[in-house]
Amino acid sequence: MSLDLANYEAQAQEAVKLFWGNREAALSKQVESGNQDAGARGAVTAGKNLDGFVGMVQSLVEANGLWDAEICVKKKVLVLPGFYRPTKEWDMLIMRRGELVAALEFKSQVGPSFGNNFNNRSEEVMGSAHDLWTAYREGAFGKDSARPFLGWLMLVEECEASTVPVSVKEPHFRVDPVFRGASYIERYDILCKRLVQEGLYTSTALMASPREAVDDGRHRNLSELTSLKTFVTELAGHIAAVAAR
Repeated sequence: MSLDLANYEAQAQEAVKLFWGNREAALSKQVESGNQDAGARGAVTAGKNLDGFVGMVQSLVEANGLWDAEICVKKKVLVLPGFYRPTKEWDMLIMRRGELVAALEFKSQVGPSFGNNFNNRSEEVMGSAHDLWTAYREGAFGKDSARPFLGWLMLVEECEASTVPVSVKEPHFRVDPVFRGASYIERYDILCKRLVQEGLYTSTALMASPREAVDDGRHRNLSELTSLKTFVTELAGHIAAVAAR
């Protein structure tokens, strides 16, 4: 059976427009209320900025035959047990007949500060995956449960601060040469590639998009492995395989 990618290109374009539009609206609201210092953070933490991608995944589930899936998007049903901590709240869970089919995270980073935020995102994404797979190994999701799909989608603002080469500090040992001269967006691409290559995530997607994309939803991928097409194709394949069982 062929996979149905649910017109993901058009859905992604609308999701990007929604992302930037929601940020603009949140920032304007903060400025109007006089709380300008909190504006950027308010836009980041609004919680709805990436809902367009949630809708895209819902379409993939429906298009590939998993008609009896339980798609969890509300806060109270997004919690899974961990191994190193009691629980972890994900951005989206796909369940079927009590089985975990997929756990997904949708994250973003917008300037002007990329350095510390990149490190925080890196630590978070690695730690969450290690915690989930250890919990899975220990039977937290059922003794004989099939391996779920673990996905991470990252949208990064494409601007001067994220695309210029970044220096590295090497006071004691040499860093991996791949990081020398890499911009923050390129660092994210390296991170996403290695998360998949090392088996921490089933698939990852990295999307670079400028603020002006609020009008047209434009975005680009940095590599085939971390492209949105690869991400949706692998997720659709996983969904179809589960539906066929």
